Amino acid sequence: MWLPCRCTLRAASFTPGFFSSPCLNVLRRKSSWNSAAFMPEAAAFQGVSGRDELRDFSVSDSDRFWAAVARQRLNWIRPFHRVQDCDLSRGRIEWFEGGKLNVSVNCLDRHVHTCPERVALIWERDERGSEVRYTYRELLEMTCRVGNLLRRHGVKKGDCVTIYMPTCPLAVASMLACARIGAAHNVVFAGFSAEALAERIRDAESSTVITVNQGVRGGKVTELKKTVDAAVQSCPNVRQVFVAMRTDNPVAMTARDIAMDEEMLKEDVVCEPEAMGSEDVLFLLYTSGSTGKPKGLVHTQAGYLLYAALTHRYVFSYHDGDVFGCVADIGWITGHSYAVYGPLANGGTTVLFESTPIYPDPGRYWDMVERLKINQFYGAPTAIRLLIKYGDQWVKKYDRSTLKTLGSVGEPINTEAWEWYYRVVGEGRCPVVDTWWQTETGGICIAPKPSEPDAEIVPGMAMRPFFGIKPVLMDTEGNVLTSNNISGALCMAQPWPGMARTIHNNHQRFIETYCQPYPGYFFTGDGAHRSQEGYYQITGRLDDVINVSGHRIGTAEIEDVVNQCPAVAESAVIGYSHSIKGQGVYAFVVLKKDVNIQEADLSKQLSNLVSGKIAKYACPDFIQFVTRLPKTRSGKIMRRVLRKVVECDLDGLGDLSTLDDPAAVQEIIQGHKKLSSK
Repeated sequence: MWLPCRCTLRAASFTPGFFSSPCLNVLRRKSSWNSAAFMPEAAAFQGVSGRDELRDFSVSDSDRFWAAVARQRLNWIRPFHRVQDCDLSRGRIEWFEGGKLNVSVNCLDRHVHTCPERVALIWERDERGSEVRYTYRELLEMTCRVGNLLRRHGVKKGDCVTIYMPTCPLAVASMLACARIGAAHNVVFAGFSAEALAERIRDAESSTVITVNQGVRGGKVTELKKTVDAAVQSCPNVRQVFVAMRTDNPVAMTARDIAMDEEMLKEDVVCEPEAMGSEDVLFLLYTSGSTGKPKGLVHTQAGYLLYAALTHRYVFSYHDGDVFGCVADIGWITGHSYAVYGPLANGGTTVLFESTPIYPDPGRYWDMVERLKINQFYGAPTAIRLLIKYGDQWVKKYDRSTLKTLGSVGEPINTEAWEWYYRVVGEGRCPVVDTWWQTETGGICIAPKPSEPDAEIVPGMAMRPFFGIKPVLMDTEGNVLTSNNISGALCMAQPWPGMARTIHNNHQRFIETYCQPYPGYFFTGDGAHRSQEGYYQITGRLDDVINVSGHRIGTAEIEDVVNQCPAVAESAVIGYSHSIKGQGVYAFVVLKKDVNIQEADLSKQLSNLVSGKIAKYACPDFIQFVTRLPKTRSGKIMRRVLRKVVECDLDGLGDLSTLDDPAAVQEIIQGHKKLSSK
């Protein structure tokens, strides 16, 4: 099992009437700050005297703002000569033209020059009390060894390496090693099935995969190498698989496999970094859309790194010496931006969390906070709602006095969870920042901070746009809604450096998804409400995408899998409100004629099929077998009607006269009542 060469191993939702509710508390902080003290670059912006004025300036004079920040925050090999060349109507997004830099140098080398023994990573392993610390020097050496190993085996600038690993230091070093030698990385969540992994390997055109023998999470061992073996059988382009050892258990090796731990020791700890153009690809990250095929969003070098670093520092009020605890998996964009790139670009100490919030007990997070002295904690509403059910005692058992900021990510946090997070976990003294952003945005776009120190924070609201972000609400006719206390489709009126540039090998799909729905604007796919005070509250997806425990999954993707079952004629999948997960998956399934199988057995078969082809989190919570689905006369499935049935909002069914067979709805209502009563 791999450990550092020199380390310290220690034993040891949106609710109706929300905006007018009189019971919401407002958090206020007072201090005497000015913009230049807050952000050094602001000294060059004459007349800008506060954080809110600085945010206004960052939108009104975007080029000047981002140019100053980029020159100050990043180390350039060659300076850029043009700040941006963007046209959202055409899907053209380019930042810092002509500039060259290396992301790994910005995350590692420059900090090694000034503070080599500062802790970069704290690996909170699944085994509680066995955390491992890596200094910036150790992480740089590991990264260089991996980079040299990849180069020796033919990985070159412009290639894409797929990483299928748990959240661990070697995974981070592998990401940074790719950045160092100019290869893009494609990190795939280690909970995905072999088929889902294979689809992403093929689309990314990866010839190299990095994995581990086994994963360990929540006390359970997962056979990651076996999953990779199954995946690459349908990936003829893969010529090598690097296998590291997370556990001591040996695994079968093929001629394609390379023992990573042994080979790394043969490599030098110095690896010459590639000079990368600002718009060269840094990584691909696949996310679900409203169609059945996941899309590989492309993020590039300079703009992404700058935006991740800036949002990390100012949304969470991160200061040098703090310990930042983002508990997201590195397989998701949150792990990329706020467990890896943002904190490391800022020279911070970041926690890599390998376990679960309830292993070995529901006090795991708070024991970790006490033990690692975490200052900023960033987690998902799903976990918060889960922990509420176990009671306050698991929180109060541990000292949380080091906490300064609490963050929420993945989905809107409901008021009850926000209040508990603030009152119990943060002891009423830590601001809670409810952050809205997406894989597409690269970093946080709307959050309560940064704002003036005495500005209010309203529970459960993302509230304010970040520097350089200009949100707008659009009506169904494509008109900008200018008044407050109104809801609409959330769009962005101007580009920002951290946004995705395209969909890998399918720029037309990128344009059609994000740029064409509202020409001249970037369409986020989310709806939002702007309060009377001008604050933003995210109200949920406007397309057929379900947010399960912060993981986005397209309904079409699940339907495609369900429909592969020989007994299934067609299906319709919707999301519904879930007290823990935020949204759950509800499937309506029509069987072929003369199918002779017990519904319970078929439900289990379908769940196993979805788990095997996508991931366990995508499995339907409920499967309702129906003889027909509500459709229009043109054959379109009326998912709106299905949602109303599941939500028990029968008064909201509306006019059903356009349906081909309105009687189908009554049958579905009766079936739902029967299923929900079990």
